[in-house]
Amino acid sequence: MPMKRIIVHWTAGTHTPNGLDRTHYHRLIDGEGRTVTGVDIAKNAAPIQPGYAAHTLNCNTDSIGVAICAAAGATENPLNFGKYPPTPVQLTELIRVVAVLCQRYGIPCTRTTVLTHGEVQAHLGITQRGKWDLKRLPGIAGSGGDWLRAEVKARLDAGI
Repeated sequence: MPMKRIIVHWTAGTHTPNGLDRTHYHRLIDGEGRTVTGVDIAKNAAPIQPGYAAHTLNCNTDSIGVAICAAAGATENPLNFGKYPPTPVQLTELIRVVAVLCQRYGIPCTRTTVLTHGEVQAHLGITQRGKWDLKRLPGIAGSGGDWLRAEVKARLDAGI
């Protein structure tokens, strides 16, 4: 099945995935860095199927949704990652999961094929509703998306 992109998110919840989270994403990473399977990725391949993972407004077809379970109560201005900020182990596992998915589905790691939900509007021109998921990350200087892509590319170059 030809998937075109991977969009990374946070659930805006706790560090534990709940039933609703599992219906919106294909892979979820809990606060301990464990990966949980959500919706079957094939449901988002064109033509989209009933029960697909609705993770990004007007950009779900051929898109894989990966989320870290984090960021309940987070605010962009002033910057506050809430009571459940992204954890270092989540970010490490996120890099691994995205690299594996890139390899499995033949998705190149570029700004339009591996991106944060917060970058969708800027990089794909698809209007979103104020999403800033992973545009900024604790302990990471600059763009969360640029950092993620650099780390994923390094994993891919190293053979995952």
